[in-house]
Amino acid sequence: MIFGPQEFSTRLVDWFAHHGRHHLPWQIHRSPYRVWVSEVMLQQTQVATVIPYYERFMHRFPDVASLAAAPLDEVLHLWTGLGYYARARNLHACAQILMTEHAEELPRDMQTLTTLPGIGRSTAGAILALACDQRHPILDGNVKRVLARVFGIAGDPGSRVVADALWTCSDACTPSVEVRAYTQAIMDLGATVCTRSRPACTVCPMNSGCTAALTGRQLELPGKKPKRNRPSLQATLLIAHTGDNASTAVLVQRRPSSGLWGGLWSPPQFASEGEALEWCRREVGGPTESRALPAIDHAFTHFDLRLKPIQVRCSPRHGVRDGGDRLWYRLETPPRIGIPQPILELFQRLREM
Repeated sequence: MIFGPQEFSTRLVDWFAHHGRHHLPWQIHRSPYRVWVSEVMLQQTQVATVIPYYERFMHRFPDVASLAAAPLDEVLHLWTGLGYYARARNLHACAQILMTEHAEELPRDMQTLTTLPGIGRSTAGAILALACDQRHPILDGNVKRVLARVFGIAGDPGSRVVADALWTCSDACTPSVEVRAYTQAIMDLGATVCTRSRPACTVCPMNSGCTAALTGRQLELPGKKPKRNRPSLQATLLIAHTGDNASTAVLVQRRPSSGLWGGLWSPPQFASEGEALEWCRREVGGPTESRALPAIDHAFTHFDLRLKPIQVRCSPRHGVRDGGDRLWYRLETPPRIGIPQPILELFQRLREM
């Protein structure tokens, strides 16, 4: 017999009391600010990956005021390696809005909260449920998977019709009491038991009333997005450097605030090696020697990127120095700025050469 919403929520809360996660860093000294930061970090990122980043972030930015006052470069620096950097930019922008318009506090109502950068309906619901014990349904990736399997909601969760059905189901299952426990419980169940590829159905509290378990459709539900051709892009990465050994510095530029690695610093990219060398002669100073480095392959959400680094030793002309959106990144004493993880790994290899 398939469970109804009330049976589902009751079983879930009972399971959470004995098997849920109760000692995550954001559950200690719980506050709207701490929950907000954790929910943003957890978007498309697993708990185990988030924890060390969260702890470093909270040590440096323990409250809204410290986050709002920090340079964006430092926020991005602490985010390096976590990916989806728009999340960090939105956190910083949101903190500044909270300082000027909301007396340093996150709004406690859904309508206002969802007007802030980077806070959508599900994130807002999770913040208000976990921090304020308010009743709001949520629908992150783990919740979608649990609800689709238990209640047999087929189809692509990204489509409007299926998303609406999942939101309706989530709302029906969200209880009026123990909202905080229920909200954490459904996320925990999806993350630890009702996993994407190997769900542990034998220990799941929903096993006897789950559509997917009863019909053998665990890998069919939730539905998958239609397959699309995955594009591949290539670019030449100019590693213009000066100095020797401990004094080596590499020219980096701040990338545009939107798009690939928005707001981060990276060596300039070009369509070809010839274009890169011509730019170097014109903007920096004639290269004295150059060599190709191993290609860097990096997978983004919607495409694959291959960067072909070319290392060029330069003798910069007078006036080619730090300033604006250009910086000489000293490999042995790096500044606290945001660098994409693949570029950071490249710089580490350069240090060791």
